[in-house]
Amino acid sequence: MNIVVADPNLAALRAELEAGFPDGTEVSWPDRLDAEALQAAVVDADVLVASRCTAEMAAAAKALRLVHAPGAGVDGINVEALPAGTIVANTYHHEDSIAEYVVAAAILLRRGFLAQDAALRRDEWASPTYQPGLDLGDTLRAATVGLIGFGHIGARSWARLRAFGARGAAVTGSGRVDTAAHGLDWAGDIGRLGELLERSDLLVLSAPLTPSTRGMLGAAELARLPRGAVLVNVGRGPLVDERALYQALQSGGLGGAGIDVWYQYPAEGTSAAPSELPFRELPNVLMTPHSSGLTRQTYAGRAVDITDNVRRLVAGELLRNVVAVAE
Repeated sequence: MNIVVADPNLAALRAELEAGFPDGTEVSWPDRLDAEALQAAVVDADVLVASRCTAEMAAAAKALRLVHAPGAGVDGINVEALPAGTIVANTYHHEDSIAEYVVAAAILLRRGFLAQDAALRRDEWASPTYQPGLDLGDTLRAATVGLIGFGHIGARSWARLRAFGARGAAVTGSGRVDTAAHGLDWAGDIGRLGELLERSDLLVLSAPLTPSTRGMLGAAELARLPRGAVLVNVGRGPLVDERALYQALQSGGLGGAGIDVWYQYPAEGTSAAPSELPFRELPNVLMTPHSSGLTRQTYAGRAVDITDNVRRLVAGELLRNVVAVAE
């Protein structure tokens, strides 16, 4: 069994991952940014662990049986170009880590800690004790949380927020949520979005990006939020209109935003502006590089899924989390 691993986040768990593969497995770790080395490595590969598999890689990989994404996303894998019968699978385990991010971002922004940190670095004591005109912050217990999307990420985020005493409601595509089981005040479909916005001191976005959800929050929708509300987006950047979000934050109508998902990403290397607009200049924005789910615990769980599926492949058993099979 020849396995190629092309995900840098799994390198920290290399020993555990390789120990979990069947005996006799050969594992190579080419640089995912070195297209030539990666293409050469997959020529004899039975398994590719990567978030990308281009048509050129797929054409070179004559023996490929499994492409295992090291996360949920498989949009970078060209399924149509893969050899017939190749299985494409994915894995998750990021919900707890992302839920922690949601809580951390909400506290930083609702309590004003982000702005206070920046001020104190300039020797300015930006608290109501020293500047009586400044607002007092708000606890999570005082928050009414609106959740757009209530899958494994939304539900886990709400469980954490609920523990602080917050109240919550959710809007999903279907509107089918067991409100009693989750301790929500109510839940509905997209037709109740306006109602959700008007009641949300804290808005959490974890919905998938589809043609119907792209730009679902524009200027009109953001204006329906209570003044000073905080938005945390861990879904996809384009769920929110880019310019409308910037302007709402700049004007102060939106009190703050924790943004982990963006409008532009590096095509290669490590440098790229996340937006055409200068979000970096706004004092009320927590900016992170799509890292909310990136923890050792996330990848430890993913490593277990990957090694389990490789063992199932060798044993001729059904694989888990199968997304597609090339035709």
